[in-house]
Amino acid sequence: MEFTGFPSEAGAFLWELRFNNERPWFNAHKEEFLTLVDRPFRALADEVFERMQEAFPKREWYVHVSRIYRDARRLYGRGPYKDHLWFTLRCDASKDEEVPGFYFGFDPEGYDYGMGYWSSKAQLMERYRRLTLANPKPLETLARRLNKQDVFKLGGESYKRPKAEHSPLLDPWLNKKWISVGCEKGHDELSRSHELADEIVKGFTFLVPYYDYFDNLRHMAD
Repeated sequence: MEFTGFPSEAGAFLWELRFNNERPWFNAHKEEFLTLVDRPFRALADEVFERMQEAFPKREWYVHVSRIYRDARRLYGRGPYKDHLWFTLRCDASKDEEVPGFYFGFDPEGYDYGMGYWSSKAQLMERYRRLTLANPKPLETLARRLNKQDVFKLGGESYKRPKAEHSPLLDPWLNKKWISVGCEKGHDELSRSHELADEIVKGFTFLVPYYDYFDNLRHMAD
């Protein structure tokens, strides 16, 4: 299936799913889900994957597309379905938290995309801080590059108490529990057109140096 944009009703469907998160409702509206959300989403993931392969032929890319079904063992009182979908793109086949990744997400409010390093292991983030402080110039270059544009912003949860202090430029990067560089948008004309794929590929291409920075840390010795 070729990606031509998400139907205008896609966001509204996910809103309905959020408030009718039960099997009878979903089963009665499953074809709507497939037509409005699932098929366009998978077509977008396939196209972005293929175009990144073409743009970076020396890299081996792996794409992972989320499922709408929650893990039945981890419902914690929530409904059996997610009200959002996402896909990740990596140069590593594993789903290890040490591996950064590009992402695109689609939910009732809108969509977001960017690059993330979602490690929840405190010792890994501490190692990232040590290595960065030992050689801050590469991250300084990336931070300045990010500050010169207005599409992507630094994200991720910050510690209440600073974990490291270096400079106003790097301190926001050093005091994160996890890191993302991304943008968030509401449902718009772009999301309803093929140009969304163009923007995602353009954005991922811009973010490749950020991906490489965090990926290279995995292979560096303290």
